[in-house]
Amino acid sequence: MAQNKLHVVPYDPKWEVNYKREAAHVAHILEPLLTAIHHIGSTSIEGMAAKPTIDILAEVHDLSGVDAYTGKLSQAGYEALGEYGIRRRRYFEKKDASGDHLVHLHVFEAESEDVVRHLAFRDYLRTHDDDAASYSQIKIKLAEQFSDDRESYWLGKKEMCRYIEQRALQWWYDA
Repeated sequence: MAQNKLHVVPYDPKWEVNYKREAAHVAHILEPLLTAIHHIGSTSIEGMAAKPTIDILAEVHDLSGVDAYTGKLSQAGYEALGEYGIRRRRYFEKKDASGDHLVHLHVFEAESEDVVRHLAFRDYLRTHDDDAASYSQIKIKLAEQFSDDRESYWLGKKEMCRYIEQRALQWWYDA
């Protein structure tokens, strides 16, 4: 894939394998702080089209302690990007030699609202095929339209994400 080009591709079962391998590395590094680790994002939803980037959510008991592990994560290929737009998060990216995104690592304090939000979104789409299909189609269309413009792609799907998130949280808390 060309550097920085945005691609949404059909579901690939290898994403789960890649997640397990990468999660094991992250868990080993963050083990003293880690309470749980999750595969999130579109690659975690069987059958969903996605950018081929694995999203990992790590829950820790002390978010401030994560900063002490930035060096070890850097040695494992992760670039630390701080909160990166979400308060009380530590965000890391892992890219290949051409600059394509391989892994996005989101670290939050255990059981925070952001953890619930991400897990509800994932689990809702895993169990609501119509919304999952609609979301896939929007992502495919936007990726074709904005392959060189990640921000426009993100802005284009923002409304759909808010709609799904609202439904997902209602579903999560009603369950």
